[in-house]
Amino acid sequence: MSQRNIDIAPQNWGKIAYKANGAKKMGVTEALFITANGALIVSTENNKAFTVMDRDEATSQIFTKINGTIIIDK
Repeated sequence: MSQRNIDIAPQNWGKIAYKANGAKKMGVTEALFITANGALIVSTENNKAFTVMDRDEATSQIFTKINGTIIIDK
């Protein structure tokens, strides 16, 4: 994240963790999180972000191997 100059507010990390837990209960294993600053693909099984990109980069991507999408507002 630091290499790509992506900053996610601490309160958004709490939202991401909460939503990832809820998604896991619904059977989601890999979730795409869209925030004001970027997009993350998070494994709900271990709560780790394994793909992170800024919004500009994310707009040119096709996301595969995800089974849930969560939008985190500001």
